[in-house]
Amino acid sequence: MKKLGSFTFVLHSHLPYVLSHGRWPHGTDWLNEAAAETYIPLLNVFHRLISEGISPKVTIGLTPVLTEMLANQSFKNEFKTYLGQKLEAAGKDIAEFETLGQPHFARLAKMWKDFYRNIYKDFVERYEQNIVKAFADLQNSGHIEIITCGATHGYFPLLSQDISIQVQVKQAVASYKRHFGKQPRGIWLPECAYRPGYKWSPPIDTGKKVEPYSRKGVEEFLSENHIEYFFIDAHLLKGGKAIGVYLDRFEALQNLWARFAEQYKPLPESTEKTPYKAYWVGIAEGKMPVAVFTRDPKTGLQVWSGEWGYPGDGSYLDFHKKRFPGGMKYWKVTSAKADLADKKEYNPEDANSRISEHAGHFKELIKANLSAYLKTAKEPGIVVSPYDAELFGHWWFEGPEWLYNVIKNVHLDGSIDLVTAGEYLDKQRPTEVISLPEGSWGEGGYHWIWLNDMNQWTWKHIYEAEEEMIKLAKKYGDRKEDTLLQEILKQAARELLILQASDWQFLISTFSAKDYAEARIVRHYEDFKRLAEIARMKGEGKEISQNDKNFLDMCQKRDELFPDIDIAWFRKNGV
Repeated sequence: MKKLGSFTFVLHSHLPYVLSHGRWPHGTDWLNEAAAETYIPLLNVFHRLISEGISPKVTIGLTPVLTEMLANQSFKNEFKTYLGQKLEAAGKDIAEFETLGQPHFARLAKMWKDFYRNIYKDFVERYEQNIVKAFADLQNSGHIEIITCGATHGYFPLLSQDISIQVQVKQAVASYKRHFGKQPRGIWLPECAYRPGYKWSPPIDTGKKVEPYSRKGVEEFLSENHIEYFFIDAHLLKGGKAIGVYLDRFEALQNLWARFAEQYKPLPESTEKTPYKAYWVGIAEGKMPVAVFTRDPKTGLQVWSGEWGYPGDGSYLDFHKKRFPGGMKYWKVTSAKADLADKKEYNPEDANSRISEHAGHFKELIKANLSAYLKTAKEPGIVVSPYDAELFGHWWFEGPEWLYNVIKNVHLDGSIDLVTAGEYLDKQRPTEVISLPEGSWGEGGYHWIWLNDMNQWTWKHIYEAEEEMIKLAKKYGDRKEDTLLQEILKQAARELLILQASDWQFLISTFSAKDYAEARIVRHYEDFKRLAEIARMKGEGKEISQNDKNFLDMCQKRDELFPDIDIAWFRKNGV
């Protein structure tokens, strides 16, 4: 059968560094929840498809910081404890519901007990407590493609130094090679945020006059580090209104957006460029070109939209209403307007019947998009559907089963070629070069979620630390023989990378963990400053006190990521 075109899911998996920084409600349990509800269910879906002779060909992003956490022994211990607590909670719920004569709730509690028992068994026996290796094995078998991201998900367009972006990418490549044994081909730009090269100045008052200075385009950093492709939102390619991916999930963002919306004027939409083909982006002289894939707005809306997206269907499990102390969910979405008190009991059979219907609808949508493109362009195209991986299973409990059904439907249909992004690029090299405007996949298509009146104070501290780290690296980075000094500099660099995570501004804007995010920013900034001071003392030949050594040791044990971080990266902006 002649193919209409190609399709790939792109799943972006990410969490900020939370190990040793609290458990519940904010901290390690975020990672535990995502592993139990998303990462292991996704692995199970991929293996289920493969056992049926279907290669899923999903393009999946595992951010370097997430990969480091999943590979950490402390996570493995914490995760087993967490699953044990969930099993105990489900058992208590079963007993209570049976005592109270609530058989339907008791049945759901048994569903949860089975769910967590199976996740525990999969983690320990099937995946040998090594989620990272489980994904790596699927990539090595050719069934998925793993892409990388900025080391700690730093928001590239707002970082003040090109060296900072260079380090975010270099550390990403180093971490990927260590965990997956090869060079990454693709990257998910944090928040799909892109900035072309131009004379830039800080968007906030830093307390000193800064003349605009030349910056490189994001694609140049990718080219220099042999990254072949990245992804953007459709409005960066075509103009028009950005779909936005977070607004429907957070009331605080809706309130914030209301204040910004009157200033937001989308660019007029262009009909010349299409999201159904790949392009080269602004080729710089002497540098390898970098390809860009574009999010398909039609399939994007079908999942992300709070109004008509599948996860908002009344039969699906409601994310927000939980029964404490165990935190289990026993209620369905019911309706878009239903508040927590109006939620009805969840019925798994009803939800399952909706999954197959929605998966079939999605497959037909992909097919219609590719057919329309083939008809007008006279060539097959590609539909790229990117989502936060945590949407599947964590936010939308039925999401992994929906993914399974979509991929199976596409495979059985036969008219659509399931590919990873890298495989598509090998078969269909871009023929056109384009330039892109600045923006992200956040509401309004720009930076306002990550830079607004609630979180702009954070950038002042990030900018100060960026400059300080570069000065320290240039002054002391070549003193390789002084191993203690190098250890201090490396830990300061780790604290800076964690400080740069875009998650902190996002959590402040959404009010989902505002106090936690603010405390983390303050802590990493203060710890960076103290480490910088210790580095200067050591660099000037002064004796380091035992208290300072204890402080370094504490930071190293608490924030033990990126063992291969290289201070030389902070000394020059280039290859």
